Amino acid sequence: MKLRLMLAMVLMAACTDSVFASVSTEAATALARRILGEQCDRIRFQDVSRNKADAEFFTVEDSDGGVLVSGTGAPAMAMGLNWYLRYRCKVDVSWYSHDPVRLPSSLPVVGEPFTSEARVANRFFLNYCTFGYTLPWWGWKEWERFIDWMALNGINLPLAITGQESVWYKVWSELGLTDDEIRGYFTGPAHLPWHRMQNIDRWQGPLPVSWLDGQEELQRKIVRRERELGMRTVLPAFAGHVPQAIKRIFPDADIRSLGEWAGFKEPYTCWFLDPMDPLYSRIQKRFLEIQEEMYGTDHIYGIDLFNEVTPPSWEPDYLARVGRQVCESLVSADKDAVWLQMTWLFYYQRKDWTGERIKSYITSYPAERSMLLDYYCDYQEVWKMTDSFHGVPFIWCYLGNFGGNSMLKGNFADTHEKIENVLTEAGPGICGLGGTLEGFDCNPYMFDYVFEKAWSYGRGLTPEKYASALAERRADGSAAAAEAWNMLARKIYNGKGHRSPMTLRPDLGRCRHTSEERCGFPNADLKKALELLFDSSAKRFDLVNMTRQYLANVFQDEVLEYSKAFDDEDPVRMKALRGRINGIFKDMDALLACEPSFLLGGWISEARSWGADKREKNYFESNARCLVTTWGDRGSSLGDYASREWSGLMSSFYLARWNMFFDYCEDSVRKGKDFDQEGFSEKVSGFEKDWWTHRKGHFRKTADPNYRKRVADILRKY
Repeated sequence: MKLRLMLAMVLMAACTDSVFASVSTEAATALARRILGEQCDRIRFQDVSRNKADAEFFTVEDSDGGVLVSGTGAPAMAMGLNWYLRYRCKVDVSWYSHDPVRLPSSLPVVGEPFTSEARVANRFFLNYCTFGYTLPWWGWKEWERFIDWMALNGINLPLAITGQESVWYKVWSELGLTDDEIRGYFTGPAHLPWHRMQNIDRWQGPLPVSWLDGQEELQRKIVRRERELGMRTVLPAFAGHVPQAIKRIFPDADIRSLGEWAGFKEPYTCWFLDPMDPLYSRIQKRFLEIQEEMYGTDHIYGIDLFNEVTPPSWEPDYLARVGRQVCESLVSADKDAVWLQMTWLFYYQRKDWTGERIKSYITSYPAERSMLLDYYCDYQEVWKMTDSFHGVPFIWCYLGNFGGNSMLKGNFADTHEKIENVLTEAGPGICGLGGTLEGFDCNPYMFDYVFEKAWSYGRGLTPEKYASALAERRADGSAAAAEAWNMLARKIYNGKGHRSPMTLRPDLGRCRHTSEERCGFPNADLKKALELLFDSSAKRFDLVNMTRQYLANVFQDEVLEYSKAFDDEDPVRMKALRGRINGIFKDMDALLACEPSFLLGGWISEARSWGADKREKNYFESNARCLVTTWGDRGSSLGDYASREWSGLMSSFYLARWNMFFDYCEDSVRKGKDFDQEGFSEKVSGFEKDWWTHRKGHFRKTADPNYRKRVADILRKY
């Protein structure tokens, strides 16, 4: 009898493994079909997993006149497919759905079989802010390509927080809040990430019901596809953020205001339920139950209690009790729960988060229940400040972008050195690599590089080798292309820079720097690399993007000359330079119109697509415009935080502000008075809010195909 039982169990386990292998193979095959089209028939997949404890690896080899990609599950097989596309087909797959994948007419052979193992178990991607600065208006078409991009880069731990407002709506309704109280508590769609992080309530709410329904449907598709591709989704959980109106129902609950954030005062401040209050665990349990019913679970939950806000107490004992109680509330609702949280707060509020406080907080619950994101390692590695987080598992993350700003930025050499160092020096706590960009920007290759470093072949992928690979798949692989990308990797991608001066509110102080001081490289070097790329059949995105940066640097140097003319009280030179700067804006706008990802009209069109009627369409458009300009209300301290060089924004918003500035400068010189900063600020603030409130201007939604002519004209003219 025992023998029969043992045989039955072995057979059942074998069948289960076979089913999982079949599912992952089907998912990899479907991925290849979406990316390669009919040519996918020449590629086969084989799942060679034995059990979940197996080290991840993939092998790519020639087989029966085609290509065989074998691996331990869908993430490994997808990474293997991407290796073949990059290093044999010389093809990049973008995270944008509008970028076509151009394959060679016949798929090349592999040659010597290639095998690579994962160096880390977890590859995390996304940032709460990305769901505001890039993703808020995406539909399934955009998400489907992006999820494929994540799979191709071996990402297996994506942040998945879309559609959570529908869960909260049900929770708050059950507790007795009204429809108006709930939907009025939410912010507008583009600002939801900061509502979810306990920073702001109500701003540009209430959320329409159509939005809640549409996002719920979208999230179901997102998590279904991510799981098909072997990813473990990071879902939200209760962090203590409650509607103020809940005090009407629970007047004795320990609820207090978290206070002002980034200039947002009452009625936009958030309210926090202390985790020690019995109501906390009750809400946590119900939220996770409803969320699992709607979206399933992979038992990993993102909770960030005090992001950029002050805890009710800084006492280490209090922080420890809070951490322990939050973990217990999770585990009581899901016995397999793991709490994932970002450590941005330890950097952002580093004067307050002392070593003692950090240790008390993160070690107050079992390490096996925890996973930390070392959020901004390209600038500050917190693991080095905290004795590798005192043994708590952590993921090294490259952030790279704030607000979706437009700036060539990154540092391949520094990233290579830091990743190799953390994987050898951080001890057993290092458990993954990740990308935590706030917005998709103009430096996608930095993130490709980070995730290639997560595999054993990435150990030897130096910046020089990576630049050579980019020359082959982003251009024609010629000597000119190799020289261009080598220059870009060594000189241009140096880690300096943040926002473009063209997109910031004009200010005399910002005018007094050269482009080299601001960016860290001579603009002549970028022009040389750009000319080499132009002659080597470089991709549209690269030509437009590099020229964008070059022209922005030309602007910086021209506006420096304008400030000198202003100091010299020379109205003739000021007028001439103003005309030249206006020409730069005009040329920049026309250049940016050639790249789909640089179109304001596309952002607005996506936002309006979510509206059920004209009123809702206008509401979504105003919300979309607000985020990328003033961010908040008139004169907000976050104004221009999400600025970006986009066609439409350059001509209708940024240029208008600079011409107002020039008017005030010229008036100052003409009348022999000091610059009227108060008058200028008042006028420009009114213009900024009017621009998004009344939705001024109409903008193209499709790209101009004449990008090579635009680039050539700019290189010749400047």
